[in-house]
Amino acid sequence: MLSAASAPIVAATLPLVRSHGEQITGNFYPRMFRAHPELLNVFNRGNQATGEQKQALAGAVVAYAGHLLGESTMPWHPILERIAHKHVSLGITPAQYTIVGRHLLDAVAEVLGPAVTPEIAAAWDEVYWLFACELIAREARLYHDAGIGDPVDLWRTWRVIDRVTETADVFSLVLAPTDDGPVPAFVPGQYVSVAVDLGADRGQQIRQYSLSGAPQAGTWRITVKRLGPEGDRPAGTVSGHLHDRVGVGDTLRLSPPVGDIDAVAGTGPLLLVSAGIGVTPAMAALEHLVVHDPKRPVTLVHADRSPDAHPLRRHLPRLLGELPNLMVQLWYEDPMTALAPVPVNVGRVDAEQIPLDEPAQVHICGPLPFMRYVRSGLLRRGVPTERIAVEVFGPDLLRAGTA
Repeated sequence: MLSAASAPIVAATLPLVRSHGEQITGNFYPRMFRAHPELLNVFNRGNQATGEQKQALAGAVVAYAGHLLGESTMPWHPILERIAHKHVSLGITPAQYTIVGRHLLDAVAEVLGPAVTPEIAAAWDEVYWLFACELIAREARLYHDAGIGDPVDLWRTWRVIDRVTETADVFSLVLAPTDDGPVPAFVPGQYVSVAVDLGADRGQQIRQYSLSGAPQAGTWRITVKRLGPEGDRPAGTVSGHLHDRVGVGDTLRLSPPVGDIDAVAGTGPLLLVSAGIGVTPAMAALEHLVVHDPKRPVTLVHADRSPDAHPLRRHLPRLLGELPNLMVQLWYEDPMTALAPVPVNVGRVDAEQIPLDEPAQVHICGPLPFMRYVRSGLLRRGVPTERIAVEVFGPDLLRAGTA
């Protein structure tokens, strides 16, 4: 809770900070990287290039200030959980919050200039450290639960024991730990970070990939889409590296499984809605049900450009045989001539035609516009918001959860 002295100051200056949020964070990142170039090994350079990272940070800080003031109707706990899990996947340490806080508040002072009095600076420092302390406490618990005593010990070496081409631009890697230790179980919907060394000129980069195979299988499977350049976004550095240079016998450094989304939550009917590479957590959910709850009613709705572009499609005939209450609805913009295990709908997903069992638990994963469209359609059809989980691949946590 904000102090009595700071609350009115933050309330009065929040509109100003909100209107300059991206300018502030655009100033902050270069400032911090100049002072601490080692942090370039932690932050996603692709999201830096597109501006997504600065938008996400500005949105989070402003949203937290609104939360402290009681102005926001958006539940804060899920946002905090999502950020904390992402930080743990990167090995963020408490000391790094001090670095971020110093450079962020310096950026506020530089962008807003004389408008930032000592009282205003102190009030926003309080906002930042309330936010940071909540995250540090939650992350400490997550590290403890994962058996990580120190974030520097986050990484474990895994060997690629199989590589499978799924589509022209998607492949799967099956991994086993090189130390022959136990393979941690995970919850469908969770992900791991993969850290790759790109050479002296480009350093280390870290990316997150959903676990797409069966939990407790004795191995992990990640399914990776090679990202080409699009608009302001450069080609995917890590996905390209994995695609071009990593094969059977090579090793990778992976984090423990993290992520706040449980794609098999509840015990009643389950609805999995995905598009493109967003099918990966849904496939982990189906593999989980084969072992743990094969009779559970479950519907998979998946959208893609064509059957040939549909990742992990080869597993559907087997899953339909192993899950007697599985219904699959496929939407292809171009159905082509490839055979599908179920009838195919032509075009993009129509939210009004998604099968609904009451009371269904819903998991959605795919591009942000797709998730917003599906979520809005399901809300109109009466699905309670608390029954809809939206899984975001990327830094934009706030916009994904709004309709």
